[in-house]
Amino acid sequence: MAISRKIIFTVTNDLTYDQRMQKICRSLANAGYEIELVGRERNTSAALLNEPFKQTRLKCTFNKGKLFYFEYNLRLLFYLLFQKFDALCAIDLDTIVPVYLAGKAKGAKLIYDAHEYFTEVPEVIRRPSVKRVWEWVERTFVPKFDLAYTVSPALAELFSKKYGKEFQVIRNIPLLVQPSTVNRQPSTILYQGALNEGRGLEHLIEAMKDIDAKLLLAGEGDLSDELRSLTKKLNLEHKVEFLGFVKPDKLKELTAKATIGINLLEHKGLSYYYSLSNKFFDYIHAGVPQVCIAFPEYKKINDEYEVALLVESCDVDEIKKAITPLLSNDDLFKRLQKKCEVCSHDLNWQNEEKKLVALYDELLR
Repeated sequence: MAISRKIIFTVTNDLTYDQRMQKICRSLANAGYEIELVGRERNTSAALLNEPFKQTRLKCTFNKGKLFYFEYNLRLLFYLLFQKFDALCAIDLDTIVPVYLAGKAKGAKLIYDAHEYFTEVPEVIRRPSVKRVWEWVERTFVPKFDLAYTVSPALAELFSKKYGKEFQVIRNIPLLVQPSTVNRQPSTILYQGALNEGRGLEHLIEAMKDIDAKLLLAGEGDLSDELRSLTKKLNLEHKVEFLGFVKPDKLKELTAKATIGINLLEHKGLSYYYSLSNKFFDYIHAGVPQVCIAFPEYKKINDEYEVALLVESCDVDEIKKAITPLLSNDDLFKRLQKKCEVCSHDLNWQNEEKKLVALYDELLR
């Protein structure tokens, strides 16, 4: 690429824990693009790490709810209007309006990266008025973008039909690295991710009553207090440990030491049903067999590679029946562990970033 093009990516998080955006921005910066990632600053935000791209945080008076979205979008719009760029990328619907307005005002290329099916997440589905607003936003703006991509083939197909424009697929896959020798913690079950509705976490904690292992929960979310209270109520504090937010480099170390990974979801909207989460691939790359929900995208990969024991629901008994053999059957555990190694050599960020860079090169060359 002879001339460096500037791309600004916009999110509503504080940048610290967004592994997908860190990978995307690094790859495009290394490919010769000038990259800036814009997010929000919280009072509790950790210091930013050095990256090969610019990182900007906007500070807001409000930190949640409608007032936060209004304030952040307004601040983001004014920030973008005073920047120079060749392309803008909105991550999900919550930054798409200022990206569209600023991009059109400056004649820039517009890119939409759908990390999830925004109008089909549980938090939106159970609030009909909020859902209608976001559905209007997606109908109005998504079809007008120059490039669109998402995290799974199923979502790409759904979005392509819904919006009448082609969606590409860029999956949340880790970088393939040379495996290092780690001392795995015996009988350790790890869940990484948000402690939110529809993740089956209440049922997982209840299942721990009859499982001889320790459960580590790495993350925080809307259910943090409720899940801690449930753990105390069931007298499981000695078995269930809440680690809070864990930075990506530390999370990688933690995952490598685990025995079993957990990726449970309830069918509370199409976003979860057609998801293909980063934790699914993080466990695979760490050589950690997992208990995973049998939703289409996970089942498709597991049918080919056998990296997980699948469950049809988040029923407590079904969770226990899946975890128990992974703790007790050494042959089963080693077989899945070996399959994880095979899968990671096929599905990795080195391969995925080639598709990413090609999409941007075609748009901006």
